[in-house]
Amino acid sequence: MERLNLPEADLRLRRVGDTVQVYDVVRRRYVALTPEEWVRQHFLHFLIYTLGYPRCRMAVEKSLMLNGCARRADIVFYSRDMKPDIIVECKAATVPITQEVMDQAVEYHMSLGGRIICLTNGVKTVYAVVDREEKRFYYMRELPDYESFGGGKRLV
Repeated sequence: MERLNLPEADLRLRRVGDTVQVYDVVRRRYVALTPEEWVRQHFLHFLIYTLGYPRCRMAVEKSLMLNGCARRADIVFYSRDMKPDIIVECKAATVPITQEVMDQAVEYHMSLGGRIICLTNGVKTVYAVVDREEKRFYYMRELPDYESFGGGKRLV
């Protein structure tokens, strides 16, 4: 798999037949190790073990409906009052972060809500704070750790 610009993650891997699987610490089960899953698992480990976000308030591949179509947000972090707060869209390391990827994440945000959109392919990561009143977003240099983020309290 590709080398990423994320901290090393202690991933649990296993082989089942011809398939390599990785243990998902949020879903608590093994899933097929695809290039996108490689990025998703590294980013989950970054959120949990580096930034201190509690995994009990995360959903992976959260189902949602957009214009009558079923979609899935890669990672959703919920605030203390269990409202979506951070929406993360993961792509394989070889997939560039483009306006199309941002548009996809914005659609998910419009459906779910939240205050931060994150796009990552593991090599490049983009963070944006959404200002619903002004109907725009502002880019951030990095995602704050959990305590700096307000301990999951909704600040806006």
